[in-house]
Amino acid sequence: MKKQKTLYVILACVSIVFILYALAENYWIHPGAEAFLIHKTGLKRELNLPVWLNVMHVHVAFACIAMAAGLLNFSNRIFEKSRKFHRINGYVYLVSVLLVVITSGYMAPYATGGKISSMGFNVLNMIWLLITLTALVQIKKKRIIRHRNWMIRSYAFCFTNMLIHLITSLFHQGFGLAYASSYIIGVYVTIALLLIIPNIIISTVGRSKEAVFTLK
Repeated sequence: MKKQKTLYVILACVSIVFILYALAENYWIHPGAEAFLIHKTGLKRELNLPVWLNVMHVHVAFACIAMAAGLLNFSNRIFEKSRKFHRINGYVYLVSVLLVVITSGYMAPYATGGKISSMGFNVLNMIWLLITLTALVQIKKKRIIRHRNWMIRSYAFCFTNMLIHLITSLFHQGFGLAYASSYIIGVYVTIALLLIIPNIIISTVGRSKEAVFTLK
């Protein structure tokens, strides 16, 4: 239980900080995404900036909602107080993920790094949606532990943007690679990490019926 509590506290801190950062960065500091757009060179399609920005803002908003909703639903305390809230909030998470995937699908062709990055985002979106729907199917079948494990896997994808930019910065600023090349590496390394890390977490907190990821 102590290990689970520590893990949840770390998850909550990282999630809250990232939500606040994403909201401030995209709606207050750089609402026009100027610093990000300068890296989008050699695009095959013409970028309709007003439309792209609107889609991006919707994307960020629902990504933050998904992250917040998922975090709340990992709390056993909230679950015990109101299972109805847990269920409704779960659908909020599901709808948010769907909207994030749809908006990401629109932006994918304009991804930094060109077609290779675009393909990576499309694969990432399909995997995330499939994993999330699997979590829904498991709870419909009353398989609570499997549902939680698939939700852990799904929630990991909420950190896609953070991981991509951290890895991109590592290769671009740390190793001196071109930004576009670093971004491509960031996309594919992130996909690998998002498939590996959740399974390590699931193994850490235990797979048995007695082992749960949520807290009291």
